Amino acid sequence: MKRLLVLIALLLGSHSVLSAQYRSASYYEIDDSEVTSSLKNHISYISSAALEGRAAGSEGERMAAQYLSRTLEEYGIDVLSGADGDIFGLKRPDGDTLVSRNVIGYIQGYDPALRDRYVVIGARMDNIGTREVSVNGQTRTKIYYGANGNASGLAMLLELARMLQTNSVLLKRSVLILGFGASLEGNAGSWYFLNRAFKDADKIDFMINLDILGGGDRAFYAFTSSNPDVNDMVNAVNASLQPITPETVAREPLPSDHRSFYAAQIPSVFFTTGVYPEYGSDRDSASIIQYEAMERELEYLYSFTVSALNGRAPLFDPSQDLKKKVSASGKDIVDYYDCDYKPTFMGSTDISRFMQRWVYAYLKYPDYAVENGIQGRVLVDFIIDERGKVKDVTVRRGVHSSLDDEAVRVISASPDWKPGRLKGKKVKTAMSVYVEFRLTRK
Repeated sequence: MKRLLVLIALLLGSHSVLSAQYRSASYYEIDDSEVTSSLKNHISYISSAALEGRAAGSEGERMAAQYLSRTLEEYGIDVLSGADGDIFGLKRPDGDTLVSRNVIGYIQGYDPALRDRYVVIGARMDNIGTREVSVNGQTRTKIYYGANGNASGLAMLLELARMLQTNSVLLKRSVLILGFGASLEGNAGSWYFLNRAFKDADKIDFMINLDILGGGDRAFYAFTSSNPDVNDMVNAVNASLQPITPETVAREPLPSDHRSFYAAQIPSVFFTTGVYPEYGSDRDSASIIQYEAMERELEYLYSFTVSALNGRAPLFDPSQDLKKKVSASGKDIVDYYDCDYKPTFMGSTDISRFMQRWVYAYLKYPDYAVENGIQGRVLVDFIIDERGKVKDVTVRRGVHSSLDDEAVRVISASPDWKPGRLKGKKVKTAMSVYVEFRLTRK
């Protein structure tokens, strides 16, 4: 009997030890979703000591590019840049040439009319690298791991690419997945891609930039360069059921690769969780990443990206687009912004006066649109002729016929303006306004 009790005690004890070993081995990951586990794996490798902070042109940056290429291929995505990336050189002030690289993945859209148009999703690969510091008279190497900046953006890029590839039959436009090299060297990788490597840059409709996305419990931002069309895109997705939504900001959180696309007049949005206490330090390690928030951000980014791939292409600058239209018309029409004296409405040249005192005062929200939850911004062109009459009211970018027709109706019924002048002469003036229809929740 004693031997039996001893045996039972030993068995119970061994079970307790095994249970404790199981918990200690995976306690922090036992409840992780598949997505969170993938994000952790990506960030753990990209920000590891082996990559030594991924300085531009370093072996660590090359290893990050190889990892990106290899993972995209594992996800079934075509990699256009080879195993080592699309290599480019950058002259430094000291005369040396820095050799860096971009990684380019490709997912083809299904729509014959749009599959030759592109949405670029990009994230920078490089970080600060290493620095030699003196501690108590001894020199040691400090590694700037860059877990949040920007292993988090690269991890998000990979998992977003995987989701898009899985659902590629739903995507009208084609997707270019970009890992940018030498971003901290004046956005060299994104500039090289647009100006040297990709011959169809004029077919890029939109760019989504992912940089520093591991601090989502503190904030989540969308920087749109105050582009009204891009603001509309963000607001439309925010209005749908999402686990998290970004705050649209007018002030740029930090410089990044979206700047190259903006310089090329390609509309862009920059998603980020912003500058954080460990930013630019050797404390930027995987331990600070907020993975649950990242998973929520990923769901939002997927919804936003699908909307961008399937919706209307945003305009970079509606006023510039109107100038092209006026120039192409060959008529004696002057753009509003080119007038020496701009048309005035009720004594003001400020277009917002016209919108508030007339358009929104007399706009009627169509019953059909209310009943069916239709909302959005209608872009309307019109002419103020030499007598101040409103003429040729047309919809350049519509939402739905019910909203489009109402926007045309209220602008066509406008009282007379004081006409614009150029070189002392009254002229026909081309104007363009957005008429917003927004439903409010009760």
